[in-house]
Amino acid sequence: MIDNVPETGPGDSAPTGLKKVVAASMAGTVVEWYEFFLYGTAATLVFSKLFFPNSGDPLDGVIAAFLTYAVGFVARPLGGLVFGHFGDKYGRKTLLQFSLLLVGASTFLMGCLPTYPQVGYLAPALLVVLRFVQGFAVGGEWGGAVLLVAEHSPASRRGFWASWPQAGVPAGNLMATVVLLVLTTTLPDAAFLSWGWRIAFWLSAVIVLVGYYIRTMVSDAPIFIAAQEKAERTESDSYGVLEVFRRYPRGVFTAMGLRFGENIMYYLVVTFSITYLKFVANADTSSILWWMLVAHAVHLGAVPLAGRATDIFGRRPVYLLGAILSGTWGFFAFPMMSSGHGVIIMSAIIIGLVFHALMYAGQPAIMAEMFPTRMRYSGVSLGYQVTSIVAGSMAPIIATTLLNRFDSSLPIAFYLLAAAAVTIVAVLYTRETKGASLEAIDAADADRLRADAARVSA
Repeated sequence: MIDNVPETGPGDSAPTGLKKVVAASMAGTVVEWYEFFLYGTAATLVFSKLFFPNSGDPLDGVIAAFLTYAVGFVARPLGGLVFGHFGDKYGRKTLLQFSLLLVGASTFLMGCLPTYPQVGYLAPALLVVLRFVQGFAVGGEWGGAVLLVAEHSPASRRGFWASWPQAGVPAGNLMATVVLLVLTTTLPDAAFLSWGWRIAFWLSAVIVLVGYYIRTMVSDAPIFIAAQEKAERTESDSYGVLEVFRRYPRGVFTAMGLRFGENIMYYLVVTFSITYLKFVANADTSSILWWMLVAHAVHLGAVPLAGRATDIFGRRPVYLLGAILSGTWGFFAFPMMSSGHGVIIMSAIIIGLVFHALMYAGQPAIMAEMFPTRMRYSGVSLGYQVTSIVAGSMAPIIATTLLNRFDSSLPIAFYLLAAAAVTIVAVLYTRETKGASLEAIDAADADRLRADAARVSA
């Protein structure tokens, strides 16, 4: 990361068309996360029953489904690296349009797959392939979406504006929940498991076309265009993963630490909670989806509010509060879910997502302010996506395994506490960048490059 960066710059007044940029970024983010989280919800409700052999223990099918779910997380860092490299070279917009088409095609094809009773192990094999493609595309989506907004945003309100693509995540999840809720409440269970679930996946084709059209109406930020032109004039290859690791290793590893507890927290709340409510609390599917629906709506509103708080109070204090509170969630939330009272159960989920928003909202601004423009897409994608392999991808699997092994939620609560502790340490090592000028960050980076070149030639 770069030290001693002034807090204001040329971009401190709101650029023309910023709201259009936010809408374009969110449109694609909503679409891609609708599809990604549709899979997460279907993993418990559908795939565990239709795509794997019946072992007699329903949790075995859930664990198997979550293993295929994890494949998407493994693919995300690869997508982040590939899209980050070419996004730094060719632009954020072009790569975002491609990622949207890729995730839409893979999700639509999931709705066409044969099941295990029809084709045996070919069914989960095809599911894994499509899940990998889906994860690869989503891995490239995040960095480009948040940077499209962050690089257009004024320095004094970057936390707020850049949090809107993050709000696209609960919006996409909300959309997926609504679709599944409508299908499960209007169709008999047998019809839903037979063919109804496929409709939710096929709808992605329509949503993708809308998102793609909106994204054609915006352009890359002036600061990126200037950096791209400079790189072309100097014939510079100073971008990409290796350059990020060589120049800004602290930024990469700090971003990973910030991401660790947040990522685990989110997937325990929105994915594992469905399993816990289904198999421990014995809640019916419609009730679970209604609780999730309300919780996602609250999360959608909480993210931009938390983003604005990072502009007022600073990135670190808001993030630190979220990490500390998240470490406590498992100890009271799972007993609340076992209470049998709908309002209490829903409150546990809502509280978890509000805690999560305190961390999640500030990530685009924090991570964008860690790296110069010439390697920002690679830097934020690397820090954000690689962590998901050992964090979010494994969280539902680890939690389900702990529940199956100990028949108690307490080990899961300690697991979340340990994850939150990692993020707390990362926050303490993070420099405060509230109000930082991206132009000044680029200037400081250029000074470092010139100094390094002078030392080499001396």
